[in-house]
Amino acid sequence: MRKSLMRMTLRQLQVFRAVCESRSYSRAAEEMALTQPAVSLQIRQLEELVGQPLFEYIGKKLYQTDAADALLRATNDIFQRLEVLDMNLSDLKGSLQGQLRLAVESSAKYITPHLFAAFHAQHPDVSLNLTVVNRAQVIKRLSDNRDDLVIMSLVPQDMALEFLPFLNNPIVAVAPPGHPLCNAAKLSLKDLEPYPLLIREPGSGTRKACEEHFQQKRAHFPQTLEFASLEGSREGVLAGLGLALLPRHAVSRELQSGLLHELPVEELPLYRSWCLVHARGKRLSPVAQAFVAFIREERALISQLAERFAGPPSPK
Repeated sequence: MRKSLMRMTLRQLQVFRAVCESRSYSRAAEEMALTQPAVSLQIRQLEELVGQPLFEYIGKKLYQTDAADALLRATNDIFQRLEVLDMNLSDLKGSLQGQLRLAVESSAKYITPHLFAAFHAQHPDVSLNLTVVNRAQVIKRLSDNRDDLVIMSLVPQDMALEFLPFLNNPIVAVAPPGHPLCNAAKLSLKDLEPYPLLIREPGSGTRKACEEHFQQKRAHFPQTLEFASLEGSREGVLAGLGLALLPRHAVSRELQSGLLHELPVEELPLYRSWCLVHARGKRLSPVAQAFVAFIREERALISQLAERFAGPPSPK
Protein backbone atom coordinates (compact mmCIF):
# COMPACT_ATOMS: atom_id res chain seq x y z
CA MET A 1 0.00 0.00 0.00
CA ARG A 2 1.21 3.49 -0.80
CA LYS A 3 2.32 5.31 2.35
CA SER A 4 0.50 8.46 1.22
CA LEU A 5 -2.87 6.72 1.57
CA MET A 6 -2.11 6.04 5.23
CA ARG A 7 -1.99 9.80 5.84
CA MET A 8 -5.64 10.31 4.84
CA THR A 9 -7.85 11.39 7.74
CA LEU A 10 -11.42 10.44 8.52
CA ARG A 11 -12.30 14.14 8.45
CA GLN A 12 -11.00 14.42 4.88
CA LEU A 13 -13.07 11.40 3.88
CA GLN A 14 -16.17 12.90 5.53
CA VAL A 15 -15.71 16.11 3.54
CA PHE A 16 -15.04 14.14 0.36
CA ARG A 17 -18.22 12.08 0.82
CA ALA A 18 -20.26 15.23 1.45
CA VAL A 19 -19.01 16.74 -1.83
CA CYS A 20 -19.87 13.52 -3.69
CA GLU A 21 -23.38 13.44 -2.27
CA SER A 22 -24.15 17.12 -2.82
CA ARG A 23 -22.20 17.56 -6.09
CA SER A 24 -21.25 20.97 -4.76
CA TYR A 25 -18.41 22.42 -2.68
CA SER A 26 -20.65 25.13 -1.26
CA ARG A 27 -23.47 22.74 -0.25
CA ALA A 28 -20.92 20.35 1.28
CA ALA A 29 -19.44 23.26 3.25
CA GLU A 30 -22.87 24.19 4.56
CA GLU A 31 -23.63 20.58 5.52
CA MET A 32 -20.28 20.18 7.30
CA ALA A 33 -20.43 23.62 8.97
CA LEU A 34 -17.23 24.65 7.18
CA THR A 35 -16.24 27.46 4.85
CA GLN A 36 -15.99 26.69 1.15
CA PRO A 37 -12.20 27.40 1.12
CA ALA A 38 -11.81 24.86 3.95
CA VAL A 39 -13.65 22.23 1.90
CA SER A 40 -11.54 23.04 -1.18
CA LEU A 41 -8.37 22.70 0.91
CA GLN A 42 -9.40 19.30 2.26
CA ILE A 43 -10.13 18.04 -1.25
CA ARG A 44 -6.82 19.38 -2.61
CA GLN A 45 -4.93 17.64 0.19
CA LEU A 46 -6.82 14.43 -0.49
CA GLU A 47 -6.01 14.66 -4.21
CA GLU A 48 -2.31 15.04 -3.37
CA LEU A 49 -2.44 11.90 -1.22
CA VAL A 50 -4.36 9.94 -3.87
CA GLY A 51 -2.18 11.28 -6.65
CA GLN A 52 -5.10 11.91 -9.00
CA PRO A 53 -7.83 14.54 -9.43
CA LEU A 54 -11.10 13.63 -7.76
CA PHE A 55 -13.46 16.14 -9.35
CA GLU A 56 -13.75 18.10 -12.57
CA TYR A 57 -16.05 20.83 -13.77
CA ILE A 58 -17.83 20.45 -17.10
CA GLY A 59 -19.59 23.74 -17.64
CA LYS A 60 -20.95 24.64 -14.24
CA LYS A 61 -21.51 21.05 -13.10
CA LEU A 62 -19.18 19.13 -10.81
CA TYR A 63 -18.43 15.53 -11.78
CA GLN A 64 -16.56 12.73 -10.03
CA THR A 65 -13.54 11.17 -11.73
CA ASP A 66 -12.90 7.44 -11.84
CA ALA A 67 -10.50 7.89 -8.93
CA ALA A 68 -13.28 9.55 -6.92
CA ASP A 69 -15.64 6.66 -7.68
CA ALA A 70 -13.06 4.18 -6.34
CA LEU A 71 -12.32 6.32 -3.30
CA LEU A 72 -16.04 6.74 -2.54
CA ARG A 73 -16.57 2.98 -2.51
CA ALA A 74 -13.67 2.57 -0.10
CA THR A 75 -14.88 5.51 2.02
CA ASN A 76 -18.38 4.08 2.37
CA ASP A 77 -16.88 0.73 3.35
CA ILE A 78 -14.65 2.37 5.99
CA PHE A 79 -17.50 4.26 7.62
CA GLN A 80 -19.80 1.24 7.52
CA ARG A 81 -17.14 -0.81 9.28
CA LEU A 82 -16.75 1.90 11.91
CA GLU A 83 -20.51 1.95 12.46
CA VAL A 84 -20.54 -1.83 12.86
CA LEU A 85 -17.65 -1.54 15.33
CA ASP A 86 -19.56 1.08 17.31
CA MET A 87 -22.67 -1.12 17.38
CA ASN A 88 -20.69 -4.22 18.35
CA LEU A 89 -19.04 -2.34 21.20
CA SER A 90 -22.47 -1.17 22.35
CA ASP A 91 -23.76 -4.72 22.05
CA LEU A 92 -21.01 -5.85 24.43
CA LYS A 93 -22.55 -3.49 26.98
CA GLY A 94 -25.84 -5.37 26.65
CA SER A 95 -27.94 -2.98 24.54
CA LEU A 96 -28.37 -2.40 20.82
CA GLN A 97 -27.22 1.08 19.87
CA GLY A 98 -26.54 2.91 16.64
CA GLN A 99 -28.33 4.45 13.68
CA LEU A 100 -30.54 2.80 11.07
CA ARG A 101 -30.06 4.43 7.66
CA LEU A 102 -33.28 3.74 5.80
CA ALA A 103 -34.34 4.95 2.33
CA VAL A 104 -37.98 4.53 1.30
CA GLU A 105 -40.12 5.13 -1.75
CA SER A 106 -42.23 8.23 -1.25
CA SER A 107 -45.51 6.33 -0.85
CA ALA A 108 -43.97 4.26 1.98
CA LYS A 109 -43.26 7.34 4.09
CA TYR A 110 -46.70 7.16 5.71
CA ILE A 111 -46.24 3.73 7.26
CA THR A 112 -42.46 3.80 7.87
CA PRO A 113 -42.42 6.12 10.93
CA HIS A 114 -44.97 3.83 12.60
CA LEU A 115 -42.86 0.77 11.79
CA PHE A 116 -39.79 2.40 13.27
CA ALA A 117 -41.70 3.58 16.35
CA ALA A 118 -42.70 -0.03 17.09
CA PHE A 119 -39.09 -1.15 16.52
CA HIS A 120 -37.79 1.73 18.64
CA ALA A 121 -40.00 0.62 21.53
CA GLN A 122 -37.97 -2.61 21.61
CA HIS A 123 -34.61 -0.90 20.96
CA PRO A 124 -34.77 2.62 22.47
CA ASP A 125 -31.08 3.39 21.87
CA VAL A 126 -31.39 3.10 18.07
CA SER A 127 -31.86 6.30 16.05
CA LEU A 128 -33.22 6.70 12.51
CA ASN A 129 -31.90 8.47 9.43
CA LEU A 130 -34.82 8.37 6.97
CA THR A 131 -34.47 9.39 3.31
CA VAL A 132 -37.62 9.67 1.15
CA VAL A 133 -37.15 9.47 -2.63
CA ASN A 134 -38.91 8.05 -5.68
CA ARG A 135 -38.32 4.55 -7.05
CA ALA A 136 -35.63 5.52 -9.55
CA GLN A 137 -33.66 7.26 -6.80
CA VAL A 138 -34.07 4.27 -4.48
CA ILE A 139 -32.53 2.04 -7.16
CA LYS A 140 -29.62 4.48 -7.56
CA ARG A 141 -29.07 4.50 -3.79
CA LEU A 142 -29.07 0.68 -3.80
CA SER A 143 -26.44 0.68 -6.55
CA ASP A 144 -24.32 3.18 -4.58
CA ASN A 145 -24.77 1.30 -1.28
CA ARG A 146 -25.91 4.50 0.42
CA ASP A 147 -28.22 2.97 3.03
CA ASP A 148 -28.48 0.05 5.43
CA LEU A 149 -31.86 -0.99 4.00
CA VAL A 150 -34.51 0.34 1.63
CA ILE A 151 -38.27 -0.10 1.48
CA MET A 152 -39.73 -0.30 -2.00
CA SER A 153 -42.13 -2.21 -4.21
CA LEU A 154 -41.54 -3.57 -7.72
CA VAL A 155 -38.09 -4.84 -6.73
CA PRO A 156 -35.79 -4.82 -9.81
CA GLN A 157 -35.20 -8.29 -11.20
CA ASP A 158 -31.93 -7.37 -12.90
CA MET A 159 -30.06 -6.57 -9.67
CA ALA A 160 -28.58 -8.97 -7.10
CA LEU A 161 -30.89 -8.14 -4.21
CA GLU A 162 -32.32 -9.79 -1.12
CA PHE A 163 -35.89 -8.71 -0.37
CA LEU A 164 -38.53 -9.48 2.23
CA PRO A 165 -42.18 -8.69 1.32
CA PHE A 166 -44.04 -7.60 4.42
CA LEU A 167 -47.11 -5.47 3.63
CA ASN A 168 -49.65 -4.93 0.85
CA ASN A 169 -49.78 -1.46 -0.69
CA PRO A 170 -53.19 -1.11 -2.41
CA ILE A 171 -53.52 1.55 -5.12
CA VAL A 172 -57.05 2.88 -5.56
CA ALA A 173 -58.87 5.37 -7.79
CA VAL A 174 -60.00 8.52 -5.99
CA ALA A 175 -62.21 11.45 -6.95
CA PRO A 176 -63.46 14.59 -5.21
CA PRO A 177 -66.99 14.42 -3.74
CA GLY A 178 -69.57 15.46 -6.30
CA HIS A 179 -67.65 14.05 -9.25
CA PRO A 180 -70.03 12.43 -11.79
CA LEU A 181 -68.52 8.99 -11.16
CA CYS A 182 -69.06 9.07 -7.39
CA ASN A 183 -72.65 7.88 -7.71
CA ALA A 184 -71.77 4.80 -9.77
CA ALA A 185 -72.22 1.40 -8.11
CA LYS A 186 -69.68 -0.26 -10.39
CA LEU A 187 -67.02 1.07 -12.77
CA SER A 188 -64.26 -0.14 -15.05
CA LEU A 189 -61.03 1.61 -15.96
CA LYS A 190 -62.63 2.42 -19.32
CA ASP A 191 -65.23 4.53 -17.51
CA LEU A 192 -62.42 6.72 -16.12
CA GLU A 193 -60.79 7.41 -19.49
CA PRO A 194 -62.87 10.52 -20.47
CA TYR A 195 -61.68 12.40 -17.37
CA PRO A 196 -58.29 14.04 -16.65
CA LEU A 197 -55.95 11.72 -14.75
CA LEU A 198 -53.35 13.06 -12.33
CA ILE A 199 -50.11 11.05 -12.60
CA ARG A 200 -46.76 11.01 -10.82
CA GLU A 201 -43.41 12.01 -12.31
CA PRO A 202 -41.17 9.64 -14.34
CA GLY A 203 -39.22 7.46 -11.90
CA SER A 204 -42.16 7.08 -9.53
CA GLY A 205 -43.01 3.53 -8.47
CA THR A 206 -46.72 4.37 -8.34
CA ARG A 207 -46.60 5.66 -11.92
CA LYS A 208 -44.70 2.58 -13.14
CA ALA A 209 -47.17 0.21 -11.48
CA CYS A 210 -50.17 2.09 -12.92
CA GLU A 211 -48.73 2.28 -16.43
CA GLU A 212 -48.04 -1.46 -16.45
CA HIS A 213 -51.58 -2.10 -15.17
CA PHE A 214 -53.12 0.19 -17.80
CA GLN A 215 -51.19 -1.59 -20.53
CA GLN A 216 -52.34 -4.98 -19.27
CA LYS A 217 -55.97 -3.83 -19.08
CA ARG A 218 -55.71 -1.83 -22.34
CA ALA A 219 -56.78 1.40 -20.68
CA HIS A 220 -55.71 4.71 -22.21
CA PHE A 221 -55.89 8.16 -20.63
CA PRO A 222 -55.44 10.96 -23.20
CA GLN A 223 -55.73 13.76 -20.61
CA THR A 224 -53.03 13.70 -17.92
CA LEU A 225 -51.55 16.20 -15.47
CA GLU A 226 -48.17 15.39 -13.95
CA PHE A 227 -47.32 15.97 -10.29
CA ALA A 228 -43.93 15.38 -8.69
CA SER A 229 -45.27 14.16 -5.35
CA LEU A 230 -48.10 12.21 -3.77
CA GLU A 231 -49.12 15.31 -1.86
CA GLY A 232 -49.37 17.29 -5.09
CA SER A 233 -51.51 14.61 -6.72
CA ARG A 234 -53.76 14.41 -3.68
CA GLU A 235 -54.22 18.19 -3.53
CA GLY A 236 -54.89 18.24 -7.27
CA VAL A 237 -57.78 15.82 -6.83
CA LEU A 238 -59.08 17.84 -3.87
CA ALA A 239 -58.96 20.93 -6.09
CA GLY A 240 -61.09 19.20 -8.72
CA LEU A 241 -58.38 18.90 -11.38
CA GLY A 242 -59.17 15.26 -12.11
CA LEU A 243 -58.98 11.68 -10.88
CA ALA A 244 -55.92 9.87 -9.55
CA LEU A 245 -54.71 6.41 -8.71
CA LEU A 246 -52.97 6.69 -5.35
CA PRO A 247 -51.83 4.36 -2.57
CA ARG A 248 -54.66 4.01 -0.08
CA HIS A 249 -52.16 4.64 2.74
CA ALA A 250 -51.53 8.11 1.31
CA VAL A 251 -55.18 9.18 1.28
CA SER A 252 -56.64 7.24 4.22
CA ARG A 253 -57.49 10.37 6.23
CA GLU A 254 -59.17 12.05 3.28
CA LEU A 255 -61.20 8.90 2.55
CA GLN A 256 -62.24 8.57 6.19
CA SER A 257 -63.25 12.23 6.44
CA GLY A 258 -65.14 12.24 3.13
CA LEU A 259 -62.81 14.77 1.45
CA LEU A 260 -62.08 12.13 -1.20
CA HIS A 261 -64.16 9.29 -2.58
CA GLU A 262 -62.79 5.87 -3.56
CA LEU A 263 -64.27 4.82 -6.89
CA PRO A 264 -65.58 1.21 -7.19
CA VAL A 265 -63.38 0.22 -10.15
CA GLU A 266 -63.55 -3.52 -10.80
CA GLU A 267 -59.88 -3.75 -11.88
CA LEU A 268 -58.77 -2.11 -8.62
CA PRO A 269 -57.28 -2.04 -6.03
CA LEU A 270 -53.95 -2.72 -7.66
CA TYR A 271 -51.96 -4.61 -5.03
CA ARG A 272 -48.22 -4.30 -4.65
CA SER A 273 -46.09 -5.53 -1.74
CA TRP A 274 -43.77 -3.32 0.24
CA CYS A 275 -40.41 -5.08 0.51
CA LEU A 276 -37.42 -4.59 2.76
CA VAL A 277 -34.43 -4.70 0.41
CA HIS A 278 -30.64 -4.78 0.50
CA ALA A 279 -27.87 -5.88 -1.85
CA ARG A 280 -27.16 -9.60 -1.87
CA GLY A 281 -24.04 -10.33 0.15
CA LYS A 282 -24.14 -6.96 1.93
CA ARG A 283 -22.74 -6.99 5.47
CA LEU A 284 -25.65 -5.76 7.57
CA SER A 285 -24.92 -3.83 10.74
CA PRO A 286 -26.32 -5.24 14.01
CA VAL A 287 -29.03 -2.54 13.91
CA ALA A 288 -30.01 -3.44 10.33
CA GLN A 289 -30.05 -7.15 11.24
CA ALA A 290 -32.34 -6.39 14.18
CA PHE A 291 -34.71 -4.39 11.96
CA VAL A 292 -34.88 -7.22 9.39
CA ALA A 293 -35.65 -9.67 12.21
CA PHE A 294 -38.34 -7.30 13.54
CA ILE A 295 -40.05 -7.05 10.12
CA ARG A 296 -39.86 -10.84 9.66
CA GLU A 297 -41.15 -11.77 13.11
CA GLU A 298 -43.69 -9.05 13.95
CA ARG A 299 -46.21 -9.64 11.15
CA ALA A 300 -49.23 -9.36 13.46
CA LEU A 301 -48.00 -6.04 14.85
CA ILE A 302 -47.31 -4.71 11.35
CA SER A 303 -50.82 -5.69 10.23
CA GLN A 304 -52.27 -3.78 13.18
CA LEU A 305 -50.25 -0.70 12.24
CA ALA A 306 -51.41 -0.96 8.63
CA GLU A 307 -55.07 -0.95 9.69
CA ARG A 308 -54.68 2.73 10.65
CA PHE A 309 -54.18 3.49 6.97
CA ALA A 310 -56.77 1.15 5.53
CA GLY A 311 -59.42 3.82 5.04
CA PRO A 312 -63.15 2.97 4.93
CA PRO A 313 -64.25 -0.33 3.38
CA SER A 314 -64.06 -0.44 -0.40
CA PRO A 315 -67.35 0.65 -2.00
CA LYS A 316 -67.42 -2.49 -4.14
